Amino acid sequence: MFLMVGNGIQGTLLGIRGGLEGFSTFEMSVVMSSYFAGFLFGSRAAPELIRRVGHVRVFAALCSFISAVLILYPTLTNPIAWSLLRLFIGFCFSGVYVTAESWLNNQATNETRGQSLALYLIVQMIGVIAAQGLVVLGDPSGFVLFILPSVLVSISFAPILLSISPTPAFDTARRMTLRELFNNSPLGVMGMLLVGGAYAAMFGMAAVYGTEAGLTVEQLSLFVAMFYVGGMVLQYPIGFISDRVDRRLLIIITAGVAVAASVAGYLFPVYAILLVAAFFIGGMLGPLYALLIAHTNDFLDHEDMSAASAGLMFVNGVGAIAGPLAVGWIMGPMGAEGFFFVIGFLLALVVLYGLWRTTRRPSASVDSTVSYAALSPQASPVAMEVAQEFYADAVEEAAEASEDATHAESDMR
Repeated sequence: MFLMVGNGIQGTLLGIRGGLEGFSTFEMSVVMSSYFAGFLFGSRAAPELIRRVGHVRVFAALCSFISAVLILYPTLTNPIAWSLLRLFIGFCFSGVYVTAESWLNNQATNETRGQSLALYLIVQMIGVIAAQGLVVLGDPSGFVLFILPSVLVSISFAPILLSISPTPAFDTARRMTLRELFNNSPLGVMGMLLVGGAYAAMFGMAAVYGTEAGLTVEQLSLFVAMFYVGGMVLQYPIGFISDRVDRRLLIIITAGVAVAASVAGYLFPVYAILLVAAFFIGGMLGPLYALLIAHTNDFLDHEDMSAASAGLMFVNGVGAIAGPLAVGWIMGPMGAEGFFFVIGFLLALVVLYGLWRTTRRPSASVDSTVSYAALSPQASPVAMEVAQEFYADAVEEAAEASEDATHAESDMR
């Protein structure tokens, strides 16, 4: 929770402060994209660090670096310096998420894994939403708002360092090649790439858009918060529906709603409409990520689900690096509305590709699909593997139940 508050403050604050410092939209897009490059690299390097020196040391060291970087931002107001700091802080956040989520995975059982994921997602969303409220408490041109997330991240040491829980073992699942993954679920792979770009554009560039559009700090913080409020409110209704309808059709509809919201934000940049657009874009993007994972798993054997997690994470990470860069590049000639244009364009590609895939292969039957697990696009490889284990357990339980029912019917005969 404290980590997410700290991360949420720095993302919004940099978007505002960059405008005050006179950074161009493209320079800010490079700054924001650097976080996702560091996150992707950290998601691959952190497991090896943990195996070498242990969870507690990795968590303490990386949190210390995060705390230091947050204070360095206002002292090094240069886009190149900020890009390097964001690259480093993305790496560190990825590492601490892996560490914290390892404890989550270690404590979860087959019966509680789905509940643990749901609660973890709620805590993440509450943290980011609360961060937007804290942004209005200080002057973005000063130092206080940079010190505040540094303090919160430092406080986050306590639960881990003082925990009496045993240090969890860390294992990585075998990996599936991207070619194998794409052959099993083309829509899952392409969707993850495009949704990764759209989500990163939203996460990294919403504050830059608000600054370019002339929103006040109070208006901007509420605008950014609405993306995450939508993600938290709509995640579970969409998840409930996904277990009862054609999941591929739901992906197309969900992406289509986000496209419509993007068009509304692009054509009618009135503040009230911007808030509604943000709510539905965020409300669709979060579930879309989890829907694409579930859709991919619908075409995998249960023993391959964990192996697919690394490939899905990598594809999502590549899209996340490109998303903010695309927004920064388009906002140059187009203006602030380029933010909604890029998000709408990427999600329109999801709709079109999904419609094309309906002509290439039948959907998985609703009865054979696996249960939906709520998961944030900000999840680390550990949370992804927890979700994949949840899916695999659900498939095994369904298979056992079907086998028991068959035996019972045979006995009756």
